[in-house]
Parts: sequence; structure tokens; C-alpha cells
Amino acid sequence: MNSSGGEEVKLGNGVVGILAETVNKWERRTPLTPSHCARLLHGGKDRTGVSRIVVQPSAKRIHHDALYEDVGCEVSDDLSDCGLILGIKQPELKMILPERAYAFFSHTHKAQKENMPLLDKILSEGVTLCDYELIVGDHGRRLLAFGKYAGRAGLVDFLHGLGQRYLSLGYSTPFLSLGSSYMYSSLAAAKAAVISVGEEIASQGLPLGICPLVFVFTGTGNVSLGAQEIFKLLPHTFVEPSKLPELFVKDKGISQNGKSTKRVYQVYGCIITSQDMVEHKDPSKSFDKADYYAHPEHYNPVFHEKISPYTSVLVNCMYWEKRFPCLLSTKQLQDLTTKGCPLVGICDITCDIGGSIEFVNRATLIDSPFFRFNPSDNSYDDDMDGDGVLCMAVDILPTEFAKEASQHFGDILSEFVGSLASMTEIADLPGHLKRACISYKGELTSLYEYIPRMRKSNPEEAQENIANGVSSQRTYNILVSLSGHLFDKFLINEALDMIEAAGGSFHLAKCKLGQSADAESYSELEVGADDKRVLDQIIDSLTRLANPDEDYISPPREANKISLKIGKVQQEKEVKEKPEMTKKSGVLIIGAGRVCRPAAEFLASVRTISSQQWYKTYFGAESEEQRDVRVIVASMYLKDAKKTIEGIPDVEAVQLDVSDSENLLKYVSEVDVVLSLLPASCHAVVAKTCIEMKKHLVTASYVDDETSMLHEKAKTSGITILGEMGLDPGIDHMMAMKMINEAHIRKGKVKSFTSYCGGLPSPAAANNPLAYKFSWSPAGAIRAGRNPAKYKSNGDVVNVDGENLYDSATSFRVPNLPAFALECLPNRNSLVYGEFYGIESEATTIFRGTLRYEGFSMIMATLSKLGFFDNEANQVLSTGKKITFGALLSNILKKDADNDSEPLAGEEEISKRIIKLGHTKETATKAAKTIVFLGFNEEREIPSLCKSVFDATCYLMEEKLAYSGDEQDMVLLHHEVEVEFPESKRVEKHSTTLLEFGDNKNGQTTTAMAKTVGIPAAIGALLLIEDKIKTRGVLRPLEPEVYLPALDILQAYGIKLIEKTE
Repeated sequence: MNSSGGEEVKLGNGVVGILAETVNKWERRTPLTPSHCARLLHGGKDRTGVSRIVVQPSAKRIHHDALYEDVGCEVSDDLSDCGLILGIKQPELKMILPERAYAFFSHTHKAQKENMPLLDKILSEGVTLCDYELIVGDHGRRLLAFGKYAGRAGLVDFLHGLGQRYLSLGYSTPFLSLGSSYMYSSLAAAKAAVISVGEEIASQGLPLGICPLVFVFTGTGNVSLGAQEIFKLLPHTFVEPSKLPELFVKDKGISQNGKSTKRVYQVYGCIITSQDMVEHKDPSKSFDKADYYAHPEHYNPVFHEKISPYTSVLVNCMYWEKRFPCLLSTKQLQDLTTKGCPLVGICDITCDIGGSIEFVNRATLIDSPFFRFNPSDNSYDDDMDGDGVLCMAVDILPTEFAKEASQHFGDILSEFVGSLASMTEIADLPGHLKRACISYKGELTSLYEYIPRMRKSNPEEAQENIANGVSSQRTYNILVSLSGHLFDKFLINEALDMIEAAGGSFHLAKCKLGQSADAESYSELEVGADDKRVLDQIIDSLTRLANPDEDYISPPREANKISLKIGKVQQEKEVKEKPEMTKKSGVLIIGAGRVCRPAAEFLASVRTISSQQWYKTYFGAESEEQRDVRVIVASMYLKDAKKTIEGIPDVEAVQLDVSDSENLLKYVSEVDVVLSLLPASCHAVVAKTCIEMKKHLVTASYVDDETSMLHEKAKTSGITILGEMGLDPGIDHMMAMKMINEAHIRKGKVKSFTSYCGGLPSPAAANNPLAYKFSWSPAGAIRAGRNPAKYKSNGDVVNVDGENLYDSATSFRVPNLPAFALECLPNRNSLVYGEFYGIESEATTIFRGTLRYEGFSMIMATLSKLGFFDNEANQVLSTGKKITFGALLSNILKKDADNDSEPLAGEEEISKRIIKLGHTKETATKAAKTIVFLGFNEEREIPSLCKSVFDATCYLMEEKLAYSGDEQDMVLLHHEVEVEFPESKRVEKHSTTLLEFGDNKNGQTTTAMAKTVGIPAAIGALLLIEDKIKTRGVLRPLEPEVYLPALDILQAYGIKLIEKTE
């Protein structure tokens, strides 16, 4: 389909552009990070709606261009192929291309004069504009915002300035060492610096002359919460507003020479809302939030009397409108100064110029964030020295934490991008996006048809008149507040018709839009008329519009003041301190082995403060709702379940035998997801119950044929059975698919894929001849070492017989970890992974191997050839007589055949005997050392349960090769992918490495193997709880919807991946 000019239509073509932010030098944020782009591109256009992403080059963007290229984005100034173009701030007019869709913060929906040229350009070019500010969820709150980041950056910046200001006043404080937010590489680094300041305050104290140091926070929204989050890193106590005076009646500790003799080792915080700022003019009436919002003229300001006299730093975070009293006026500050008010600074994070804090009359910059206001002569200075109050009002604070802010923003925006990128008709958009579109193909949408009428109302005079509280245009003027469903029911247009039809005029003073079915809007109009009767008629008409079925009695009105409710006023919505909201979910973990504990810890940690940050980052960012996961650990024996959860708060232990179908149904019915960490043979019965009860299932085991056959039943039931969600299989799949898909997106071909994984003792614990220890059954490990293997090397298929597996081991070094002397054994059939990963036809090498320390395979091969792993009933052990390990050793090494009466007591004798049996001196020496270490030469009885040499060997290995005390195990997983790019003939080598050690905390040992199996499985459960995995049926973690968020969360939780490209 072509446009009228013959050019191909771009709107809805699935090609997304990302603008370079050019308007402000400090703007380093990006709407989508490379990881978001990877997720959109990896998912494929059919699923994500995105086929290509073109990124305009930028040397200052927080993520550099090469990172976007690495995930398959194109870097180019030319966005002409893009149907959807994303930015953060308003772009330059020359960057608006015709007949495209744009999404950014436009600041045009209130008919702001300074942004009308941008809107004109958008309309003239036939552009569809979606404004982030107008994307609101069903809960009535904005979905895309940076509020908490403004609060965080704002307070860090102000603490930095506070140290300098106190120094100019003659006080040295720990704040002096703190930098501005942008000076730190991350939010975590900035927090660490604040914590360091807090530690110094706690140990060295603050000068008494500046204490009590009281921070007053206005409001309870995200901005205030972000600022409080930083404040709480200092040693602190929060006090109620009514208790503030009590802080100032303590002994000041002044010596005879007037110097402070005491130090104070904490700071104080106080959170205030509107009820602390005003009081009713009628002393007989108490504060009522709904009444205050409807009739602010009924209230007097008292902040300057009740709060300001005890405030050191005012952190302003609240929403304010001109119809409300000022929080702090110039005159009030002047009066406070004469009375010795301790106020040292204003941190105005809202940057509401000339707003609630009257004397904050300018915005400041990130690199020069402060000015000093002297109320004695109303002077403003940019230095720290002299009298007055330090003020900060930076309007672009979130960009100081550009990395985290972009991650948070993109986490939410990436959910919408597909709909916007594939949209050809506005009707196709979900309601919340449709309502956020100010224009569609160059025409204002119905919700925003009021904008031209607002523009015609002489906004230059309106701004000045509103500031003065009066209009010079008409003889009679009044301020009308309209609240209700103004836009979704088109009441705003009808209201404007009434004003103009009656011969009146209006100016828009304030506009706050509600974009959902339940959310109301608020507008403030200055309405004027030359005849008072006309003005009264307008008010009456507006009231009847609001109350069509009610008799209306006109209330008494003061001159130039009125508050009119249209529809139902939001009761306490803006000022209510919201209770914590929690979304309840349940997970049943079946099993009580080592793996269960880290899985339970992970899921239980969702509700704790320590995990809230990564949880918000990946599951809804600024949402006030927190996920509360009820975790139930079930085992055949209750004592085992109780032991597993010991020390983990709020986790339940129950007894459950999965063969008891009634009990299994009961517990499965109580949760949303089941996590089965049972042996693989038990998964089928659990899976069938989950299908019956319509509950998701996660396992860490291989997806066997019996589970695969449940695919259609699981789909029909609407559930996901997510298997292979451990380490190997699990993390290995996810690392591989990420590397391979990134290569394919960049049009590369995978020529070689090699994967190496091993569960090993840490170097310090590798203190035996095998340099190996068992955290699970030796029998299973030994049997695994005798499985046949198949792999592809340089185009040739190589088969390895199980009997020769140990002999096939080769030396191996991880490039990133050269100190580890390792060897590698082929691991079963590698070729099936070529099919799983979609590289069977392009890769000439496909190899998966098991890692051991060097020398392990030589010893194990020798022991195998000598017969230590023979599983047939042994003649000596079958006699029923008591026999010692030493006697069995003589039998194994055929000593009796030589009629040699000398016992095999030591390594030398055993080594000689092994050499006689045809082995080399090197292998014989190492095998002998191992045999002696295991105790095979000891004259102690073999337990009667041992019926074969294999049984006896396993018995000794389990005894002698077990982890003891606080010894650590280690997991090492390493992938290498060689990619060829046919067009450029360039070859790249990519590697990803995971190295994890076990740990011992509070007397509980958690192995690295348990962590790297249990945590990925728990992440799978969490993704299903949060509905991030949409695919139903039997699934492996081979899809982007699983592996991309799972790898991100894995790293956020502390299991790090080292990525390298050559």
C-alpha cells in the first residue's frame, strides 16, 4: 500500500527507531536499552511486533552504540525506514518525519505555549503522537514515569550541596565527601557513598550547632518515596509532625566558652501531608481532605507556624495547584528568619517554579544545581557564602541515574512497543494506548480536540493573570475547578461550548487527565465575562451539566473565588497515604534435598526489602503493589521439610507423599505454581495433577518422553510445564540461546558451538588424589561417566563408547580463568542440542562436555579397567563370610594368583601390582594413591549391603570424598560460539562464563550446585506467577520470553555471567 505521494507507508511496518537526545546535554537516558532491544528482536516479529530497530548514533547515551549493534540493532542517523520512532524528551522539529508514529514526553496536551510549534509540526506532517505522560493503567496511575529516580537523585545532590553550605557556615560535616548523583557509576555506587556518610555520622557525629538536623518530606508519592529511600541510608529517626518541637528542648551541651561540647549521631525525618499544612478557618471544624480539595479557600496555611520553625531541610515532593495556599511564601520566610529558624535549604524536587515555594523562582542545572536566596533583601546569588537559604530546583534529575532509569522505563515501554510498532489503525490499539494518542495521522483525536480552543484563549495573558489571581480581559472573573470524566465523556468540550455560547471567555490554568474508566480528570479554568449575570449563567449551566438529575441551589460565593465540582470528586485520591498493597500468590515446592532451600529462599525473598529492588526492576518497577509469595515446602517426611526451611521466615513445611493423590490435589489446589524438585521419575504424576487443577509446573529435570506427551493436554488446560530449568539443563540452554539468537539477529551463522560444565570442589577443597568430591550419590556420578557420547567436530560425527569415555578426556583451559587446570569429557549426545538450538545445519562443530580437574579421568579410567566399577556380584563378597577391604583389594588386583604372601599395605606395593597388570608407572602411581586414600587397603570389614566391587567402591567414595565442615563446592559453566558473517567474511568468537561457589551463612551451607539448580527453577516459577511466560504446554527455556528475563534476574540476584567477544 502506498501513500498519495507514492512512498511506501511506514506506519505499522514493525521497524522501530530510537532518537538521539539532542535538546539537553545532560539527557543520557534511552527509551529502550540494548537488553530490551534484544528481547524484542529475539522474540520475532510475529510475537513482539518488531522486525528491526534502528538507533541514531549518540556518543553521550548511557549505552554506547556498539552495545546496540551487538544485539542486532542497526546504528544510523537515517530513521526513514521506521514506522515508530521513540525518544525521551521532545525532539528538534527537523527530526519529525511525515506519516510516522512518535512516542515521547511531548508536554502538549495542556496547550503549553512553548510546545505548540512542536504540535503544529506533528499535525502538519500527518504524524501519530503517543505521549508517555498520558499512558495510564486501570489503577489510574501513570505507567511510564521516573518519579522515584527524581527523588533519589534529588536528595543525593542536595546532600552534596549541604556539605558545602555547612562548610561556608563554619561546620565540617560528613556530607562534604559526597558527590552529585551523576558522579557515580550507578545508583548502587551512589547509595554506597551515602551509606559511608551515614557510617561516619554514626561513629563521629554531627556538630551540635546544626542539630537537630531535621529533613521534612512533603507528600507520599513516588518522588517522596525515592528521596526517603536515600535518607534512610543515614542513621535516622522519623518523628510525627506534632513531636517536632520536642526535638528542640533538649540539653544543647554548651560549655562556658560557647562552644558545643556534644555531638549528635543521627538525623531526623518527618513526613507531612496536606493536613499538616493547613487548618480550617472555622475552629470548630477539623481538617477534611475531600473538603480541602473541593474548597481550599476554607483553609488557612499553617505550615510556616507548625512545621517550618523546626525544619532544617525542606524536601518538596508534592503535587500542588495554584488554588491551594503556598507551602512557604517569601514573607513567611522573612518572618521565620528574624525568629532564628533553622532552615538551611530547600530541595525542591518538583521544580515547580514560583509554585508552592514562592521564592524558588528559577530552575537550576545539574552542573550548577544551587542558588542562595537571602530573605532579608530578596537577593539571589549563585555562591554558597553569605546569609540566606540554599535552594535547588533541577528539572531533569532522573537522567543522573540514566542507566537504572532507562532500565526501569524500558521494562514497561517494551510491553507497549509491539502494539505501537504494528499499529496501522488507531482502533487496533489497547485502550490505554489509544487514549494516550494526542494525534492520529495528523488529526487531533477526540479526547484532545479542546487543545485548539485553549490556544485561542490568549495564553500569554493567561499565565500572567493566573499568577496574579485576576484577569484584565473581562470585568468579572472567576476560577472554576472542574473534576470528573471530562474527556472520556466529552464533558470538557461541552463545558467550553457553554462558556463561549454565553459570551464568556476562558483560560486553562491547570489540566490533570485521568485516562482509565475509573480515573477522573481535573481542569482549572479562569472564566470571565463583562456582565455578572452572564458569569452566573455560565456557572449555573456548568453545574447543571455536572448534575443533570439534581436540583441545584447556588452556593454563596466570594468574589473571584469559587470551586465547582463536576461529577464526583476523587475522595482523598491525591493526598491519601496509601496502604501497602500486596498481590498474593502461592508456590508449592515438592522435595527436601539441597536444591530446595535456595529455591525457597529466593521465592520468600520477594516480599523482603532486600529483594524489592530487583523485583521492581523486572516486574513493574514503580508499582506500589508488591508480590507476596506464599511458599510451601513439601516432603515425604515432615522433619526433612522443616530442616530445609529452617531460618527462612514465613515458609511452611508440610508432609506430602505424591503417591497420595488426595493430598497432592489438596496442596496443588492451594497454589499458583508447583516446583517439583523430586527425582525425574516422579514428575509425571505431579504434572498430571497440575493439568487437572490448571496449575503451572516447573522442574529442573530433562523433559523426557512421558512429559513431552503431556504437551497438548497442558495447552488445553491453559498451563505451562516448564522443564529443564536448572543448571545443566537450564542455565546452559539459556546462555546458549541468548548467544545464538544474538548471532542470528545480526545475520551471522554459527560455525561452532561448544559447551563445558562441571560441578567441582573449590580449589581449596580439591584435597584428594581425584581432586573431586560428591555432593550427590557416587553411584550416579560413576554411571554417568560410562555413558556413550556423540558430537560433531569440524563436520565429522564422533562416537565415543561408554567404556572408553574416560580415555577420551582432553586438557582444557577457560580463557577467562587460566589458573584452573581442567580436562573435559564428552557429555552424551551433543547433536540433539544442534536441533534444540536451531544450528544443526549450519554448525560444523557441536560439542558439550563435562569438566573435571586435570588427572581425574586418568585415575578413573585405571580404576575402571582394574575392575573397581564392576557391578556384577563378586564371588568373594557373595560367600556370606565377613571380608575386609584389604582382602577385596587383593582379589581385585589378582594378588592371590602370584602366590605372593606380602600384603598390599602401602602405595608402593599397590603401584607395583598395578604395573604388573599392564598399566604405566604414572597411572599406577596415581591410582595407588587414590586406592590408599579411599581406604581400600584397610583391614576393616565391608558392610553386608555391598554385593559388588562397585558397591564397595561407592561406599568408600561416599565416605572419603564427601564435603566436610565449611568446604565449598564450585560450579563452572562455559560456552564458546564462533560466528561467521557471510557478507563481511568476518569471524567473531563469543564466550560466556559462569563461576559460582558454595557458601556458608548462619551455619547453613548452600552448595553452588544447589544454588544454580534451585534458583533458576524458582525464577521460572516467579515468571509464571507474574504471567511473563505466555506460551502454554510443555516448554524448555529456549524462548526469549523465558531466558532473557531469567538471565537478567539471575544476575540481579548475584549469579554473574562473564561475557567476552573477540
